[in-house]
Amino acid sequence: MNIEHPQEAAQTDTLVRKLINYRDVLRDNGLSTIDYVEQLSYLLFLKMVHEQAEDGLTQEESRPVVPDEYNWNSLYTKKGAALEEHYRTVLTELGKESGTTLGTIFAKAQNKITEPALLEKLVVDLIGKEDWTIHGTDLKGDAYEGLLAKGAEDTKTGAGQYFTPRPLIDAMVEVMQPRPEDTIMDPACGTGGFLIAARSYIRERHRNLPPHLRLNTTKRRIWGTELVPGAARLAAMNMLLHGIGDPDGPSLIDVKDALAEKPKQYASLILANPPFGKKSSITVIGTDGKTEAQDMSYDREDFRVTTTNKQLNFLQHIMASLDMNGRAAVVLPDNVLFEGGAGEKIRDRLLKEFDLHTILRLPTGLFYANGVKANVLFFEKHPHQLDGKPNTSKVWIYDFRTGQHFTQKQRPLRRSDLQDFVECYGAGKPISARTETERFKCFDFEDLIARDKVNLDITFMKDPSLEDADSLLPPAQIAREIVEDLQAALAEFAAIAEALDTEVLPEPAGTQEAED
Repeated sequence: MNIEHPQEAAQTDTLVRKLINYRDVLRDNGLSTIDYVEQLSYLLFLKMVHEQAEDGLTQEESRPVVPDEYNWNSLYTKKGAALEEHYRTVLTELGKESGTTLGTIFAKAQNKITEPALLEKLVVDLIGKEDWTIHGTDLKGDAYEGLLAKGAEDTKTGAGQYFTPRPLIDAMVEVMQPRPEDTIMDPACGTGGFLIAARSYIRERHRNLPPHLRLNTTKRRIWGTELVPGAARLAAMNMLLHGIGDPDGPSLIDVKDALAEKPKQYASLILANPPFGKKSSITVIGTDGKTEAQDMSYDREDFRVTTTNKQLNFLQHIMASLDMNGRAAVVLPDNVLFEGGAGEKIRDRLLKEFDLHTILRLPTGLFYANGVKANVLFFEKHPHQLDGKPNTSKVWIYDFRTGQHFTQKQRPLRRSDLQDFVECYGAGKPISARTETERFKCFDFEDLIARDKVNLDITFMKDPSLEDADSLLPPAQIAREIVEDLQAALAEFAAIAEALDTEVLPEPAGTQEAED
């Protein structure tokens, strides 16, 4: 959420183009964009640590962040095959570290630049000639994040699953209004977009705070969890380039399955976009005691419901991870709003024990996974009311889906597209001050809890294209939306089929005789 000056924006664009141009060279050598960004991460880390040491930003009496035999100079002074061989050694040795930012970035690191001349050009020309140390701006971090966005477009690598569109992140952060005293967490942080935007929001709006009141990252007041080591690496580097964390400090990214155990630290603000994959390979056993046949299972006594649905489990995890009076904004697919069984029980609990005050219905075309229909749920955790009343009294639903059409390239989402929602939300104002509009409607708890299966998938707007022939979309757009709807339906059927795979089907009659 950086407010860049035109000169800084131009510098960022120039650096992004430079990084992308070299990406194209390496793509001919067999590297995907994400592979390229990983290699950049290793080298950028070494270069930044080198710059900090030269600028006196590290303590001379302490041991160096990177041992001399594996530091930036050890690479920069070598050429050709000797450079490539030493680079492999550096990655192997630094990959043995753990617990620090360095350990997160170099975990399972491998060299994927097989041509020594290309590696030398990357080290000497692209990284060696730039000053990557942060000096009051996020220019280098924005350039790195711009490259991550390009990598997300590479659908073959599946990198888009780790990337949430920045305009959506910015709008969510703006209405949540992170505070310096917040503890901020993302349990499925991908490349760290939510954490970076939240920290940027605080820095921009609380510039004059004394150091002891600022969000202190060294005490892990901001952190994320990511299951995939490669994505965790990108998140750690992305945050470091934005001035969050220390190279030799404790890692702010936990590389693990967030659902595997109860939270060890609670958060006053949770921002998240959990993975959209529906079926989990691990069954979570809740207090209802139910389980299903799976390779692995683990108990979560803080979960009320057993389910193999990842999104429902992430929702339960976030509910359990919120500190009292904490608040959350979470991107979740449509099925979380209407699915029966476990979904109904979780929604019932969310309405009664939490204050689910706002739902933002999102259109398709925002995410790199085709056909995804999602929502943002905004809720808060409060103590049980003494009179037994539910904590949710009204749910406001903003329909940003009907009549809205976005694509990744032809019409990408912009922050201005969400401005009406931000204004309707009225951050900082009492919810009682909200007013209904064509897209923003209020629903009472009693009406919602009485709906079949506590279904919160509510549509109240009519699509203008269905009533006005002049407003029909171009045929190509209509075709794309049909494809997206079919893909979404196929994903649901695939999840059902996967769930049925665990059942033992009867052997067809006559099979045994044929084998005999």
